Order: sequence, then structure tokens, then C-alpha cells
Amino acid sequence: MNVVFVLLLVGALVAAAVRGDVKAVGTGALDGAGNAVTLALGLIGVMSLWLGLLKIAEKAGLVDKLARAARPIFRPLFRDVPDGHPAISAMLLNIAANMLGLGNAATPFGIKAMEELEKLNPNPGNATNAQALFVAINTASLQLVPTTVIALRAAAHSSDPAGILLPTLASTACALTVAIVSAKLLERVVR
Repeated sequence: MNVVFVLLLVGALVAAAVRGDVKAVGTGALDGAGNAVTLALGLIGVMSLWLGLLKIAEKAGLVDKLARAARPIFRPLFRDVPDGHPAISAMLLNIAANMLGLGNAATPFGIKAMEELEKLNPNPGNATNAQALFVAINTASLQLVPTTVIALRAAAHSSDPAGILLPTLASTACALTVAIVSAKLLERVVR
């Protein structure tokens, strides 16, 4: 990735030198860096809020209650994962964070879920059906509230930052359906 970044930078400088517009490239780079910092600070607030709420929900036992409530959905999807296994809670936290549009906040829960699923793996190093399905669900990521995108749109002064709610819900619901069906079909083919 560093090589790509250096090539882009050198290419921009060469193009600017050829056009005689080196000052504009420097000004654009500095303006872009300033905007990136402003955007990052805005996202820190949103991420902190949701991460804090998820941690409170975990400490209050709401995650366990959510796991019990989601059991009718999770049981047929993840038949190889025993009831009450820590992987279920970690998967639920990951999926909940993704549903709230907090992809960065979901990552630690996803890693924990995969670690817990690996403990159930009879062939370590080879993905189990449960791991493959979880990755598919995680990648499709049903978005109920795309918080990060709404925050980005608000930071860019959009007239309707939340105007993407319905299209995002529809497209991610389709992606999730395709991901689950594909994983389940491939599970039967690759045994």
C-alpha cells in the first residue's frame, strides 16, 4: 500500500509540474489533511457513543438476553455452535454493531467471535461452515442505521444526511439474503 501511495504522490507532483500548478497540489494536500482531521474528530464522537452503549449493554446482561432472543434465528444458521457458547454472544455483538453502521466498532467483536469459533474447529486452520457463514453475514452487514455514513454526510453538510436509510436497508437486506443462501448452498456442496 505504501508503494501505491508513493506512486500516487509522485504522479500528482509530476502532473502538477508539467502543468505548472505545483502550488495548487500543495494547497490541496494541506486542505485535504485538515478536512481529514476534522472528519476523524467527528467520527470519534459517534463511535465512542455507540461503543459505550454496547459495552453498557454487555455489562448489564442485555447481550445475553439478546442471544436468547436471537436463538430461534441463530440455531438453524449455526447448528455446529453449542447453546450458550461465547461465540454466540460475540457474533451477536458484531452483528449488532454492524446493523448500527459501526463497522470499526464491530471489528473487535468479529475477531472475538472467530477466535471462539476456532476453539470449536476440529481442523484448526481450515474454516468451518460456521466460520464461513459468519464471515458472509459479517461482510453483507445488514444496516438498520448506517451511523458512520450519516455522520460522514452530516460532516459534508448534506441537506438530508439520513436520506440513505431506506436504500441502504434494502440493498443490505438483499446482500444478507444472498450471503446466507450462498453460504448454506456451498455448505451442502463442499462437505
